[in-house]
Amino acid sequence: MRQYTLKTKRRAGKFVVDYSSELNPEQLDAVMAKGGPILVIAGAGSGKTRTVTYRVTRLIESRVDPSRILLVTFTNKAAKEMLHRVELLIGTDVKKLWGGTFHHIGNLILRHHADMIGFNRNYSILDREDSKDLLEACTTDLQIDTKSKRFPKGAVLLDIISFSINTETSIDKTINLKYPFYYELSKDIKNVARQYVKRKKGLNVMDYDALLLNWKLLFEERKDIREKYSNKFLHILIDEYQDTNKLQADIIDLTASHHRNLMVVGDDSQSIYSFRGANFANIIDFPKRYPDTTIYKLETNYRSTDEVLNMANTVLIHNIKQFPKKLRAVRGSGVKPGLIPLSDVLQQAEFIAERLLESRDEGIALNSIAILYRAHYQSMELQLELTKRGIPYTIRSGLRFFEQAHIKDITSYLKVVVNPLDEIAWKRILKLLPKIGNITADRIWKHIREHNGSLSCLETGKIQTLLNKGAITGWSDFVESIKNLNQPGIKSSPAEMIQTVLSDGYEYYLHAKYPDYVERIEDIKQIGNYASQYKSTESFLSELALLGTVESETVIFGGEEDEKVILSTVHQAKGLEWDVVFIIWLADGYFPSARSLKSLEGEEEERRLFYVAVTRARDELYLCYPIMNQKSHLESYVMKPSRFVKELEENCYERWEVLQE
Repeated sequence: MRQYTLKTKRRAGKFVVDYSSELNPEQLDAVMAKGGPILVIAGAGSGKTRTVTYRVTRLIESRVDPSRILLVTFTNKAAKEMLHRVELLIGTDVKKLWGGTFHHIGNLILRHHADMIGFNRNYSILDREDSKDLLEACTTDLQIDTKSKRFPKGAVLLDIISFSINTETSIDKTINLKYPFYYELSKDIKNVARQYVKRKKGLNVMDYDALLLNWKLLFEERKDIREKYSNKFLHILIDEYQDTNKLQADIIDLTASHHRNLMVVGDDSQSIYSFRGANFANIIDFPKRYPDTTIYKLETNYRSTDEVLNMANTVLIHNIKQFPKKLRAVRGSGVKPGLIPLSDVLQQAEFIAERLLESRDEGIALNSIAILYRAHYQSMELQLELTKRGIPYTIRSGLRFFEQAHIKDITSYLKVVVNPLDEIAWKRILKLLPKIGNITADRIWKHIREHNGSLSCLETGKIQTLLNKGAITGWSDFVESIKNLNQPGIKSSPAEMIQTVLSDGYEYYLHAKYPDYVERIEDIKQIGNYASQYKSTESFLSELALLGTVESETVIFGGEEDEKVILSTVHQAKGLEWDVVFIIWLADGYFPSARSLKSLEGEEEERRLFYVAVTRARDELYLCYPIMNQKSHLESYVMKPSRFVKELEENCYERWEVLQE
């Protein structure tokens, strides 16, 4: 008899990987677990990715065919990295394993079965820009009058429809929750949504949300297809389960319905994306949906010092809904976090800037330092201070504050009043008006220049001949706004001017154009508060202009040329870590945000957000809060420290006193 020896490293009953030596006991228990529903609560810095990777490895070494494993992650990059690591561990090709995002997996399934739900299998996938354009085409199809009423643009319509689909709530409820400004337009918006569905099917296209919705629809309407895949996938693993939405959880429940070997991995303490539609109930109620769930906890932290974790362990004590956990440090002891009250936001910025320079002198690279905040506008004073001092920084939460479109719009209004011959500023604000593009804006500008910037030229009969028919409706309101800005009592105050621009129509423009209009309005209000310290609009605009010159004169402290301190919202910082972390604006109404305090769920999510911020620090942590803030350009008020700071046990931080020379 001829014998043939397989070259694979796998052997029945013998693993290539020595799991007990490469994993800690908590990770090992989860990796070696038997089947059934499994919930892995992975604390911050506890090696969650390692655990998922070794779980997949162990399944394959246990002779589970890779094609019968489904691994769902929140980025395709994460799935590729995990699977590459699996291949390195066991030397086995795992290309047959189904790994990737929900949308990637949905697309793979629908490519085989789209014809069963009314699409051809060669459907195209719309990106976000395509979806916005198609929604605006649907608005045109339905002949909705967008001139007499500010109807939402494509980006806002897409946000409404997407949130409704992913949270499985009605459009009426979605508008009431996120866009109450448009409640009276609910009927028209629902008609657009229906037309959008009809157009997508007629064009044989799907957007990102349709990939998930149609995946669920396919499994609900075709029991044979659902059983095919639920039988196929012997083991299903879901990473970052706390970030899944209602639709995604329903899809996974359907897909895992046959074997029920479902392992979900995540941290309820880091569930912070409800504004995107993430459903905290998915992870917190998982044992209710699967009563035979086995729960494993990863509480050994490889990231932070004892002192940072002592604080982290006290943050969530006041949350009712949670899986209690206590993180334990592997690294040992360090320095206590600092609690630093500052007189106001300007002193807060000065303190951080000086501490950054000291840290750099102590040998800490700038790119190992992060300043975290609840909302992007809270970085404004800090950006100004760092720019003035030539300290290089990079923004993870968006554009530099004064480079944002809405801030440039606002300052352009101020510029045309101060300098009526500023062509660039005029063209920018003119193009904000309905039905005015580059050509019409250029015609109007030439008319203004011919009249040497005189406001009276905006009301002449000739101006009417320069406007398209659709632009005439809003022109008189625009002219009235410019006249208001030129009133002596307003023109001399940049803060008053900013408030006037906002209330004279720009706020309505933000509502219609941007899904994140609330944050943009907050940005503008904050710059209005900041502008109140200037005695004239000219001096305020001059200061902003000079910042652009200073910005190019950044100081490199003998390190790498791209060495920059990180500025980020806490939401953007999730999953990242730094040696030194500053958390700023820790005042009630700012962190936690005022809107979040309207419900217990909102407050608890904000507390989880604070926990995420604290657990980003490896070695040093500074909690900063300003005592005074400007209510308007006329008065200031005392702010209360964040309730989250008050809840901390006093022995877990050192209080600092900042003195002014």
